[in-house]
Amino acid sequence: MVCHCAFACVCHVFSSFVGINIGTHVSNLPPASNVVSMLKLYKITHVRLYDADAQLLKALANSSIEVMVGVTNEEVLKLGKSPSAAAAWINKNVALYIPAINITAIAVGSEVLTSIPNAGPFLIRAMKYLHKALVAANLNLQVKVSTPQSMDVVLTSFPPSTATFNSSLNSTIYPLLQFLKTTKSYYMLNVYPYYGYMKGNGIFPLDYALLRPLSINRRIVDPNTLLHYTNMFDAMLDATYHSIKSLNFSDIPIVVTESGWPWSGGANETYATKKNAEIYVNNLISRVLNGSGPPSEPTNPVNAYVYELFSEDQKPGPMSEKNWGVLLTNGSAIYRLSLISSSVTGSSSVVYCVAKDGADPGKLQSGLNWACGQGGANCSAIQPGQTCFLPDNVVNHASYAYNDYYQKMQGNGGTCDFEGTATLTNTNPSHGSCVYIGSANAGGGNTDGGASVPAPSLSPGPFSSFRSSSSKLKAQLFHFLLSSMLLSASFLL
Repeated sequence: MVCHCAFACVCHVFSSFVGINIGTHVSNLPPASNVVSMLKLYKITHVRLYDADAQLLKALANSSIEVMVGVTNEEVLKLGKSPSAAAAWINKNVALYIPAINITAIAVGSEVLTSIPNAGPFLIRAMKYLHKALVAANLNLQVKVSTPQSMDVVLTSFPPSTATFNSSLNSTIYPLLQFLKTTKSYYMLNVYPYYGYMKGNGIFPLDYALLRPLSINRRIVDPNTLLHYTNMFDAMLDATYHSIKSLNFSDIPIVVTESGWPWSGGANETYATKKNAEIYVNNLISRVLNGSGPPSEPTNPVNAYVYELFSEDQKPGPMSEKNWGVLLTNGSAIYRLSLISSSVTGSSSVVYCVAKDGADPGKLQSGLNWACGQGGANCSAIQPGQTCFLPDNVVNHASYAYNDYYQKMQGNGGTCDFEGTATLTNTNPSHGSCVYIGSANAGGGNTDGGASVPAPSLSPGPFSSFRSSSSKLKAQLFHFLLSSMLLSASFLL
């Protein structure tokens, strides 16, 4: 089943985008030309490659897709020893393809500081040498250099306001931040709420990891700032922003280079399900494209790359490590996604949240009750005799309540999901004297053309090195385990 739908929004200066990672440890990997055809079919506008695969780069020529190329961990050591090797790498893997390919970033290594701790000095030198080569090629303004980090470079993540980097890594983190600041680049971060929840021992609800709406009494509060956190994704972002500030740096934006949820796992991986993957990835897309930042940085939108296009079944590790993809290799979707159509900064596109066609009436009624109750939606207009009461059915009433909730709460993490019964649309559902409030989509808001569409499953994909899930586990959970007492104490009862 192939679905023709939109996946990511176009990014200009102040709007957000969702891209996707492409890994190649895949049985029966399609030819590069077919992969690019799939990207176009799903209207994916940003991709991250884990190396500089020549076949994929050639196939991406003249596609207008923005590309982040990768330096493998093995290459980091070589490039960190030799400016000439770095210059040769830029000439071969970047300059050769521009302008036919819109290469905008280089990801130097993958979680180097936690996977190869002693390689820190080589990492910084490699980044500097690559940037110097870009300057020589007059490409430094177009192509930014950074390096993806896992969350475990942060010592503790909660409360976010007290988060700091692991001091044993400061000798590398500090010059890294200096480099990013000087070159006007961004901090690359891999964010995995799945692993945080898996090892959380029930100290926070599953909905918190899945970016689902939380009632006010279930939200987590930073006791120092009194900021409310409705999801783990935002808490991880803010912990990293505060860690950066703790070293006296500011104005370094964060780009999420990996985030996703596995759709299948082994007997002891009960939360790796298609349902949870569908919910998380949909909510991640919606969260990113609402154009807002996390609670401590609300005006700093975040961009994110979903992990990933195809499931990498050739990777070692537990079953879940092999099942993160959004597409089968034939291009069909693994699970349904309400995907989002293009939007451009400054556009007048308007977004509404409405009930899905064919949604279960019982679930719609439950969603309606929650929105008008705990959700805080103003449902006076759908009372008998009021402007939006007719037609008197659960679809109409749920649509109005869902939309009122979404318009009020999207800036605070509210999403358009309601247990899969809601969807985003550009089509104005107003009728007669019944007027729906809409959100201007100029900041990269979410739309899906008014219909829920079947979509791909997202799978992980490092090109160069097999990275086991234990690395991600350590990267995402160390700080959560250390701070479990703080976390549980911060629930509003």
